[in-house]
Amino acid sequence: MERRAIQLPGFVMLLLTVAVAAIFTIGALMLPPVGAIAALVVGSLIVLVLISGLVVNNPNEAKVVQFFGKYVGSIRDAGFWWTMPLASRRTVGMRVRNFETAQSKVNDANGNPVEIAAVVVWRVTDSAKAIFSVDSFLSYVSIQSETALRHLATCYPYDSHGSDRMSLRDGAQVAEELTLELRERIAVAGVEVIESRITHLAYAPEIAQAMLRRQQASAVVAARQQIVEGAVGMVQTALETIAEQEVVELDEERKSAMVSNLLVVLCSDQSTQPVVNTGSLYT
Repeated sequence: MERRAIQLPGFVMLLLTVAVAAIFTIGALMLPPVGAIAALVVGSLIVLVLISGLVVNNPNEAKVVQFFGKYVGSIRDAGFWWTMPLASRRTVGMRVRNFETAQSKVNDANGNPVEIAAVVVWRVTDSAKAIFSVDSFLSYVSIQSETALRHLATCYPYDSHGSDRMSLRDGAQVAEELTLELRERIAVAGVEVIESRITHLAYAPEIAQAMLRRQQASAVVAARQQIVEGAVGMVQTALETIAEQEVVELDEERKSAMVSNLLVVLCSDQSTQPVVNTGSLYT
C-alpha cells in the first residue's frame, strides 16, 4: 500500500548543503595539509549525500522511493523536495489516461461472430501497487481491458430481437457492466477505471449481409404487426360508430365483409382500387 515518504523543503536543504560545504571549506583552510585534505573529503561526502536527496516532483506525478530495495514511501506533492538520500526514485504518472482496445473478433452468446472495441478511461491511484504489484501497469491495463471486453462479448447476444434480455447494443448497461468488471480486474495494480464505452460493434464481414437481411425482416414484421393492430382498432371503432349512430343495420355476414374490406384497405402496401358492386351481397 502507498504511504507518504520522508520529504522536507528542498530549498531549505539546499541552503543547508551549501552551509555545510562552506563550513568544511573554511575549516580546511585553518588545518594543516593532511587535516585539510581529510576535512575536504569528509565534507564532500556529506555534501554528496545531502544532494542525493533532492528531488523535483511535477504536478500529477508520484515519486516512489526505494532505499536499497526497500519501499520507504511515495512523494505525491508537486515541488522541490528533499527525501531520504542514496535512495532510488521511480516516477509514476497520476494523470487520467485513455486506452482504446483493438477491434477483436469474438462469438457472442448466440455464437455469431462480432467485431467489438472499447475505450477505457483510467488513472493510477496507488503508486506503490502500480510499481510493485505487476511487472508493467501499462501492459496490465491493456491486456486486462481486452480480456474483459472479450468476456463481456461472449456473455450477451449482439441483438435481443425484441426480447427483454440485455444485448451488446444496450450501450449504457453494457458500458456499466464492463466498467465494473474492469475495476475488479485492475484494482490489484492500483488503477482506478473511471469509465468505459463501446466504440465499435458490428457483425463480422462474413455474416454481415445475412444478419442485415434478418434485421430488415424483423423490422418489416414489427411494422406489419403495428399496422395490423392499428387497423383492427380502426375497424372496431368504425363498427361501433355505425351501430351507435344507426347509420345502417348490418348483420353478421355484412359485418364480416366490411371488416375484410377495411383490413385490405388499411393493411395494403399499395393504394386500393374501388370496385362498384351493382348487385347484392347475396347474389
